Amino acid sequence: MNILVTLNANYLKPLRVMLKSLFQNNEGEYFQIYLIHTSLTEEELEALRQFIEVHGSHLHDIRVGENFFSDAPILLHYTKEMYFRLLAYQLLPESLDRILYLDPDILVLNRIRGLYETELSDYLYAAAYHDKISVKEINKLRLLPYEIDEYFNSGVLLMNLEQLRIQADEKEIYRFVEENRSKLIMPDQDILNALYAKQIKKLDEKLYNYDARYYSYYKLISNGVYDMEYIINNTVILHFCGKKKPWTKRYNGKFHSLYKHYEKCANEVEI
Repeated sequence: MNILVTLNANYLKPLRVMLKSLFQNNEGEYFQIYLIHTSLTEEELEALRQFIEVHGSHLHDIRVGENFFSDAPILLHYTKEMYFRLLAYQLLPESLDRILYLDPDILVLNRIRGLYETELSDYLYAAAYHDKISVKEINKLRLLPYEIDEYFNSGVLLMNLEQLRIQADEKEIYRFVEENRSKLIMPDQDILNALYAKQIKKLDEKLYNYDARYYSYYKLISNGVYDMEYIINNTVILHFCGKKKPWTKRYNGKFHSLYKHYEKCANEVEI
């Protein structure tokens, strides 16, 4: 299976935790990990490569130089790295027909092959949206006049690379950014929804992009079905969305202990 990650050195430790959870809960699978970055050192890459190889998988290092996306408009503190997810099809080998993008602030709790083999047909992506009225309605209004019914989270994206090479247009993305600078809050996610929402296949958020902030909400609306036992046994992707992250000292979310468990496992790996 092909896995895509894009990050800088600040997220290397969370990446190791995410990968450890992926490897540990998918024994017997072989992963090709594609890393797109601009500034990781050879020492950082070698340490990550060894960590991945110890778990029987392989790292592909794709370094993006200054000449890439040189025409891309930049927003405030958002750099050109925000385009890596959306334009990954340009940087990845043409031999790949699909890849699963994962944010580093994720835990993989169960087997991922079912998600990876999701039938895409002519869809560009498969992704989940968080079905809270406040989230959906605010973003629908914010991204007017673009007609979106759901606001998809870009932290878990199954990409149909064959279709993206045919249909996606980087100039359209750049034009959207230039025309909507004042509206964009989460640029890559806003772009994804405004331009491609109708070409995204819907995934079940409780299985494939469970927002760790909303445990009580999910449990309430399901009359107790989506409890901790359900999550541990069924949820594939647990996503620590938002500004508060489980690797920080002040985090006290519902799944903090679970995250610390995988963090400890990642730190114990002998290379």
